Amino acid sequence: MILLKPGMLSVIQDQGRTGYRSSGVAKSGAMDELAMGIANFLAGNSRNEAVMEMTIKGAALEIVKTARVAFFGADMKPELNSRRLPPNCSIAVKKGDILAFGYAQTGCRCYLAVQGGFDVKPVLGSRSTHLQAKFGGLEGRVLKKGDHLPVKPCFSKEHRDRSPTIWLNPGVSSYFTRETIRFIPGRQYSWFSEEARQLFLKQGYTLSPDSNRMGYRLEGEWPIMIKEKKEMITEGAAPGSIQVPGSGQPIILMTDSQPTGGYPKIGEVISVDLPVLAQKKPGDRIHFETVTIKEAQKLYAEREKKISVLHKMIQEKLGESFGEDD
Repeated sequence: MILLKPGMLSVIQDQGRTGYRSSGVAKSGAMDELAMGIANFLAGNSRNEAVMEMTIKGAALEIVKTARVAFFGADMKPELNSRRLPPNCSIAVKKGDILAFGYAQTGCRCYLAVQGGFDVKPVLGSRSTHLQAKFGGLEGRVLKKGDHLPVKPCFSKEHRDRSPTIWLNPGVSSYFTRETIRFIPGRQYSWFSEEARQLFLKQGYTLSPDSNRMGYRLEGEWPIMIKEKKEMITEGAAPGSIQVPGSGQPIILMTDSQPTGGYPKIGEVISVDLPVLAQKKPGDRIHFETVTIKEAQKLYAEREKKISVLHKMIQEKLGESFGEDD
């Protein structure tokens, strides 16, 4: 594939790096792992093949050889040779085709997968782009016009000719519009007064324009403050950690975040709601709700069961074996 237009922020991502946070290396990877995984399933891949993550405004690409491509996530008004395609779609393409995406109508990020996956060199076990460290993906950077995106070979003419075009029911991506973000209390939850905790739950927050892949800055009407000033030793943090700096306006760490932090953590966003956050863009509203660890585990198990059912349905629609789920 050749990139004709790069979009606003397009990068190569997979599920990210694990086991290196103790060495100061961020996880990176897709902001919305759920959308990335479903895009891969639609393309005939396992869950963790490298994809293109497009943010707010999508890219335009020229196809240089027969392939099956799929996209899932924000509706960026996809077009193939100027013909509108439905969102959350899987389709066979051929040499000379032009696949183009526009601005996100719903959600924030869309994931473009190609059967076999984008063939970029792994760094520390992952093909994900870490923009701050400038490694992974394609030369550790945002994609630009003229980039040639290599694809692993796996697609035959016979395969193309019998491959159907499929798309998923819009209800599959309904989580984009949910405003409730669930969390479990953080290590410093008790540092906040009951009044501050209730304020955190009752007021809504707006996503600040200063938000990025490292963290989401939130803007609330009233700041939340700790009961008394305490000296805090820097400790481990992870994507989903809700830090509260001196301003009293929370920051949610995201997938490119640092592995440690020195601000009190009022909570930790549960893993099933990180994709909900990933599809929020500046100006969107959210509010918080507490759950227990047991409830969070149940929600995760239920989601994975639904994903497994969806995967099997996609396999049946494509009429071929996709390989094992990672």
